[in-house]
Amino acid sequence: LKCTLNFCVINSNIAEKKMNSFTIAGNIVDITARHIFYGEVTVENGKITSIKPLPTNNKSQANNYILPGFIDSHVHIESSMLVPSEFAKLSVVHGTVGTISDPHEIANVCGMEGVEFMIANGKTVPFKFHFGAPSCVPATVFETAGAALHSDDVDVLLQNDDIFYLSEMMNFPGVLFGDEEVYKKIAAAQKYGKPVDGHAPGLRGEDAKKYIDAGISTDHECFTAEEALDKLKNGMKILVREGSAAKNFEALIDLMHEHYTLMMFCSDDKHPDSLAAGHINQLCQRAVAKGIDVFKILQAACINPAQHYKMNIGLLKEGDAADFIVVEDLVNFNVLKTFIDGELVAENGESRITTNKSLLLNNFDCDEKPVTDFQFPISDLGETVYAIEALDGQLITKKIICHPIVNDGFYESNVETDFLKIVVINRYKNAPVAKAFIKNFGIKKGAIASSVAHDSHNIVAVGIDDESLMKAVNLVIKERGGVSAVSNEKEMILGLPVAGLMSNDDGYKVAATYTAIDKMVKEEMSSTLTAPFMTLSFMALLVIPHLKLSDLGLFDGDGFKFV
Repeated sequence: LKCTLNFCVINSNIAEKKMNSFTIAGNIVDITARHIFYGEVTVENGKITSIKPLPTNNKSQANNYILPGFIDSHVHIESSMLVPSEFAKLSVVHGTVGTISDPHEIANVCGMEGVEFMIANGKTVPFKFHFGAPSCVPATVFETAGAALHSDDVDVLLQNDDIFYLSEMMNFPGVLFGDEEVYKKIAAAQKYGKPVDGHAPGLRGEDAKKYIDAGISTDHECFTAEEALDKLKNGMKILVREGSAAKNFEALIDLMHEHYTLMMFCSDDKHPDSLAAGHINQLCQRAVAKGIDVFKILQAACINPAQHYKMNIGLLKEGDAADFIVVEDLVNFNVLKTFIDGELVAENGESRITTNKSLLLNNFDCDEKPVTDFQFPISDLGETVYAIEALDGQLITKKIICHPIVNDGFYESNVETDFLKIVVINRYKNAPVAKAFIKNFGIKKGAIASSVAHDSHNIVAVGIDDESLMKAVNLVIKERGGVSAVSNEKEMILGLPVAGLMSNDDGYKVAATYTAIDKMVKEEMSSTLTAPFMTLSFMALLVIPHLKLSDLGLFDGDGFKFV
């Protein structure tokens, strides 16, 4: 009998990593029955063979809880800057046992080969990745991507047993106006009995109903409770998103009191430092603090995604895969142990998943840029100069008018008014640099750049002068992908050699390097944003209104046209 932290593991021969046969005791949380009882779970060869109650004659036995593992119901693994195996290494520590993962980031760079890479790498570790078939590659025709997936490609992917759904249908105008290619992709998912994920920021009323009636079942883009309710009443399931950039938890969480059967938790995009700190467990903790019933919270965090997507994840039932966690309590959700297929993959904050270097798949073919490429002649614009207004914690932006500095026939950043130059560089071939202005980054010196730039992942940079922009961008080009910061004599770069999106290094090392660069941008360069690199990565995402910059120009997301 081995007693650890008030719950018991009964087995005389426990392997270090995988316990083929063992029994674990504690407070068992039956979410669907809304019942907690002290008992024991017996696992044999990765499956739960028995769950039975035990007498509660020892008060200390009631201190720990066994429950199904957490699921992130919509996440782009690539945004963690980690390959899937390293994402798993960090997330199991927080009780996450599986994800619904849209690989459209790497698909926009490397096409089908990128999707296949994600699936293969995910299979190298004990974790339940469930990938989708990207529906919008490229996201729009108003930018340059590295690949395209047409309806025939999507059909092929959906036939694969490793593909569980059609990923977010970002082309909601295509749905509303009957685009033939869009409807072929939706029809393919329906043909194979796989759900279709949505992406419809701000869509309301009859337009929302038409979008949902096309067969689209979820949305993670609701910014207000009113918008979410409008979609809920038409049968759509709502994902409460709280990522490194987009944070909608506060706006939506109170809906869980009544609509918990139609809600899930997701992060969408989560940078490595944020993933190292916590995952879905943090959202459960916050929801409890908001007064939401714990069974409703766990229904959204553990049960709903598994059932909606028909995931290969056990839900703590006899005969299920032994995918479950042990937590200290149902308030803070401090995770003590995580099991996947009966294997102990994390214990007391330490991951048991080891790092193995992955292959370096990429698509990066542009030369370093001279400083003259970043000059912005006033002849390029008319009398009205539009600027992007970034909003901290949101993907949406505002379209505003700015008055940049004019010097010797060129527009320049105005640091005092915080109108800074933003540029996007085509990473797939040599092409002119697109330029505009942006407000609210707050940078007082230098520049930052990133090849993580949704969804086509060209290079995006913001800075106070052309020299700094050139240096930051060229650091990224030299590494064939990465995030960089340049300030006076100091330069930092986190190389992302896998598709220009991910590192193949140890996840905790990547998180530490990213934390250092993030700290430099905030403390030494004075950025006022909570997550400057995450916000930067969405400033080229044209399918989120209102104003964004692609490698082809400044784009109005409302009128769906260049300005």
